[in-house]
Amino acid sequence: MPVSRIAALTVAAFALTAVPAAATTTPAQLATSKANGVAYLKSLQAADGSYAGPGLSNEWAFSALAAAGTAAVDVAPGGDASKNARSVYRTLLSTASWPSTTPVVTDYERAALNAYAAGVDPARVSASRNLIADVYGYWQSGEPGYFGPSATFNGTVFAALALSGAKTQAGQVRVPQALRDALVTRIRANQHDDGGWNHAKAEGDPAKLAAASDIDMTGAAMAALCVSGVANTDPDIAQAKAFLKSKLVAGSGAFNAAFGVNTDSNGWAVSGLNACGINPQTGDFLTAQGKTPVDFLVAQQFNPGGGFKYLPTDTVPSAYASIDGLRAVAGGGFTAPPPVPASAPQWEGAASFTSGTPARLALTVEDGSGALKVCSVALTPAGSTTTLGAVLDAAIGAGVPSGCVTSVTPASGTGAVTAVNGVAGSGSWQVSVDGAAFGAAARGTVIGVGDTIAVRRGA
Repeated sequence: MPVSRIAALTVAAFALTAVPAAATTTPAQLATSKANGVAYLKSLQAADGSYAGPGLSNEWAFSALAAAGTAAVDVAPGGDASKNARSVYRTLLSTASWPSTTPVVTDYERAALNAYAAGVDPARVSASRNLIADVYGYWQSGEPGYFGPSATFNGTVFAALALSGAKTQAGQVRVPQALRDALVTRIRANQHDDGGWNHAKAEGDPAKLAAASDIDMTGAAMAALCVSGVANTDPDIAQAKAFLKSKLVAGSGAFNAAFGVNTDSNGWAVSGLNACGINPQTGDFLTAQGKTPVDFLVAQQFNPGGGFKYLPTDTVPSAYASIDGLRAVAGGGFTAPPPVPASAPQWEGAASFTSGTPARLALTVEDGSGALKVCSVALTPAGSTTTLGAVLDAAIGAGVPSGCVTSVTPASGTGAVTAVNGVAGSGSWQVSVDGAAFGAAARGTVIGVGDTIAVRRGA
């Protein structure tokens, strides 16, 4: 079920893996499926160049197009480059009123995954829009590792997918391992007894853990673990594989989901396998009758039209089934690095702060208390860059959630940071920016627009 559908309920690298050559669906058939699928998704673009809209948003098309090797900036109605899909999407995300007056964390996670696939740096959408910082603001201090209300577990799954999957322009995971580990711990704790997951929280509730899992969320949770650094040989991934295998329909290769056999559930499951580097066309996923989940997806596609139907009995294509189907057939997880465009830069993003314009930055603090602190910090830079000291000072009164930073020593100047939250470092505190190696933290350390900041007690 698409995330936006779950959002209605409240609601790689990214391990992008190529579909294997040796499979029941031949390489030529896969190439045709991808080409026709891309053509269909291009037909969904509105006359103004947009994909995003209300309800089950077509913006997920960016993840499918990227997986299939098509750059969003090259997708434009009637060839009008001024309305190319990437620029139009970036403009939407930069709008102060986006996403709504009552946003939920999955709004920002979905946008981060798709902005990344479209070639828009999610932390630098504009000088004032930082999707990574927006996600950080939903950290649950009382239940570390959850993002958004813990009862709606899918917000935590998609936090893992977005924070580890939407990398920097240089291909670096931008968030610290401590944060990735906290997410992994919560995802593991929510794995049901049957090996899968559901969109709702199950941790600590034996009845919920014993309940039947969901095909869609099992694929997403598997991907979330793998993109966060969990090996595909891990016991929890092995249990998830076994759950999916148990739902295979021998005659078609489909997964028998709660809503019946359908393209969206199959697509999410295959994307989970892809993200974990697990071949969806051999081994456990080749049935006794010689069918695989990819075979099922290709059979759901109208050709030459290229759209995918949601149910096998449908007679017309579905936009969302077509997005989920193409992304899976193309070998994608839930996002993919943007392809190099034909005649444009691979990336768009703000290059600097705008003096006097409010901005947000993503900050984590490991102060030795045993509890990772995560927050989105609001500040108004006085120039094109700011400093670590200014960010830490702002976090004291303008960090969301609060309590991320309570004090900084020294309280002024540009010298070495010697204490945070009253905790002195053994030597000095350390800082990492955008996933780079930790080094000595000084108040004068330069911080740029969209930088993801991690500080920890020095060793």
